[in-house]
Amino acid sequence: MTLRNAAFKSTALISWISTGKQQHTISNCIEKTGITLHSGKKTTVRLWPEVAGKGRYFEFGANLIPASIEYAEEVSPLCTTVCRDGWSVRTVEHLLSALEGSGVDNCCIEIVSSDHHDTSAEVPIFDGSAREWVEAIEQVGLTVAMDSNGRSCDKLAPYLTQPVHVSKGDSVIAAFPSKETNISYGINFPQVPAIGLQWFSSVFDTDSYYSKQIAPSRTFCIYEEVEKMRGAGLIKGGSAENAVVFR
Repeated sequence: MTLRNAAFKSTALISWISTGKQQHTISNCIEKTGITLHSGKKTTVRLWPEVAGKGRYFEFGANLIPASIEYAEEVSPLCTTVCRDGWSVRTVEHLLSALEGSGVDNCCIEIVSSDHHDTSAEVPIFDGSAREWVEAIEQVGLTVAMDSNGRSCDKLAPYLTQPVHVSKGDSVIAAFPSKETNISYGINFPQVPAIGLQWFSSVFDTDSYYSKQIAPSRTFCIYEEVEKMRGAGLIKGGSAENAVVFR
């Protein structure tokens, strides 16, 4: 178990509290096909409405993989991967960000790889952001999710009972108890003047804040590291169309 997983699995640090809102799902199916960043293959993703209490999960092959930290594994660098019983789905971060940021609490994510013999698939990268997913969700809209008995369910949210922090290398993340969602983020790339040292801080105080300020944020890489990543079998589908490249 990684330090990150250990920190956020601890029930002593988190209490689940009702938000006073109902759980939602998408109003209709969403289907999108595109090239994947690392494998370079074409993948189709279908998002299906799901009943309340089911949460968000991937359906790949005959396997269901919950979109939960319990199933996240460090299979390869530069992507988030969820695994179960030998099946895995990579580069899930933009899609899951879009679902969470758009308020989709329950959703079946069906993955169809161009290679039907693969036990590992990847979510398409599109322009390297969550923007296209958010636009597709906004197009179909949301609906209140009902459980198997036709009843709506409260939406719960985790509330920290005490501060927590984890670190890896020169990266660190800390979280503190708060009544509002406030995110501060700093990045420092002194070797790349176009990036340099930057800070972003904001309170998520409107329903549209995520779609306008966070979702369009794109994947970036350093030009001098491109060949190294390709040599490691990564970014086979990478291009200036789906990433911002700095040198």
